[in-house]
Amino acid sequence: MDTSIRLDSLTWPQVAAVRDKCDGILLLPIGATEQHGPHLPINTDTCIVENICRYASERTGIPILPALSFTVSSGHTPKWPGTFSLTHETFIATVREITAWAVATGWSRILLVNSHFGNDASLRVAVEKLRLEFLGKLQVGLRHTFLLTDSIRDYFVSDAKDLHANRAETDLLLYLAPDTVTMDTVEDDPDRTEGTVFSYPVAQTSLNGITGSPSLGDANRGKELFEEMGEALAEILNRARTESAPLPSSQWEHLPGIPLPAP
Repeated sequence: MDTSIRLDSLTWPQVAAVRDKCDGILLLPIGATEQHGPHLPINTDTCIVENICRYASERTGIPILPALSFTVSSGHTPKWPGTFSLTHETFIATVREITAWAVATGWSRILLVNSHFGNDASLRVAVEKLRLEFLGKLQVGLRHTFLLTDSIRDYFVSDAKDLHANRAETDLLLYLAPDTVTMDTVEDDPDRTEGTVFSYPVAQTSLNGITGSPSLGDANRGKELFEEMGEALAEILNRARTESAPLPSSQWEHLPGIPLPAP
């Protein structure tokens, strides 16, 4: 039975009660809608982050916003059907506006949980903007599902550093949504970026939209990896709900928030 707390299934009085009970902390899952090779569905990243956030919510009682599934996937180019992307500017503005509504309705902590590497740069910019705009009103942080611990990171890059639709992601989908995986069409493709100086979109580095060895995918390993990721996120959330700034408020409470211009 799913006992995670999903805000979109609650009434506003229930939302208010949850907010007050959980120390004002909120999870925003961030995925993507993009090609994942010939064997994985285009909701792969969103499926992973939604399920990990639900696992952590069950462990901690911290509520989850609906996942953002249209994000920054432009690096995949239009070479393969299935990719739908926002611009970096639109994505940053979207995260900012959702967070502004959270602050306006009484939330004081928000953790952005991301499962798509292509969102990293934009999300770091968003966090920088948010922590200044809502200084003293909001604590904001970012975690990537594939970097939650050193062992998780090492496993994700074990078959490709510039990974995509690789062994780890295939493991997870074989466990979480096996009906959406077509292993009879899987095709490994090596990482061609080692030693390169410049940055290249996927159309210039992959023949089939994959980087890695998804043919090694295994549902049992996916279960182990998923539980490790969920437990790691739960541990982070338990710390986040009571964390305060390293310096006392007397050192910074007089500073104004820095308003941001509209994009």
